[in-house]
Amino acid sequence: MLTNKPRTKLLLDGGDPNETLRIKRLIGFVDGQTTNPSLIAKNPEIQQLLASGHRLSSQEEKDEYKKIVQSISPLVGDAGVSIEVFADLNTTADEMLAQGQEMFSWIPNAYVKYPCTHEGLRAAQMSVQKSVRVNMTLCFSQEQAAAVYAATKGSKAPVYVSPFVGRLNDQGEDGMDLVRNIKKMYERSDGHVHVLAASIRTINHLLCSFFLGAELATVPSKVLQEWATADFPMPDQDFTYKGVDAKGKPLKPIAYKDPDLNLPWDSFDLAHELTTKGIQKFVADYQSTLKRSA
Repeated sequence: MLTNKPRTKLLLDGGDPNETLRIKRLIGFVDGQTTNPSLIAKNPEIQQLLASGHRLSSQEEKDEYKKIVQSISPLVGDAGVSIEVFADLNTTADEMLAQGQEMFSWIPNAYVKYPCTHEGLRAAQMSVQKSVRVNMTLCFSQEQAAAVYAATKGSKAPVYVSPFVGRLNDQGEDGMDLVRNIKKMYERSDGHVHVLAASIRTINHLLCSFFLGAELATVPSKVLQEWATADFPMPDQDFTYKGVDAKGKPLKPIAYKDPDLNLPWDSFDLAHELTTKGIQKFVADYQSTLKRSA
């Protein structure tokens, strides 16, 4: 069991309360959890239902999601449980907000996940005005993170922004650079947005998140198990992160930009193909569990 907790809060990325319990026993704590439609679709109970030929109505899907989240909620600490709204590329901010407010009422430690799109940011802006805690997901650029900062100014609770490291790596870019760049950009900010390193694939990603001072990191159980097996290594001041792909080829660095955080949120360029692809993937995973509508 881990004796020295890292300063970075550790969240489990998953949708199975039994897995949360297992990891909590393994490392001694879980600060929070992130969930999404893909992880819920992989939940063992949902998988069993699907294997028996049952498909869920959208209401049943929501009820199952709520049940799963309510089981996870008491197992985790104050970083809370992030619950993702069901949004496709046409979902409006008002539709996201309605879902977000309902999901926020499910548990006392909820964070509502919205995508880093124009409508997602509009939903986030309205949410923080209603004291709904938010986690902005599928972040792939500094511009998106700058917009998150500007849209959620005045939030009483910390706002999370989730840069996706592994998915940038998948297309040959060094995703850890994005975490580093956002942290640097926020140095001159009021501190209301916390960086949640996401899409963590390796122990090296995890150690680099600690080294860069990410406030939070969400990690699949597989990587947390590997970290425990290696006796919980921590980065020292000489830690160097080498950004390489699965074949050992160096990843392309992501250059730092210097956006003005005081600009209106909708003046930033929010477009990123990986955000679009991420939404499409969640939609496909969500629909795989649903009944075909006539």
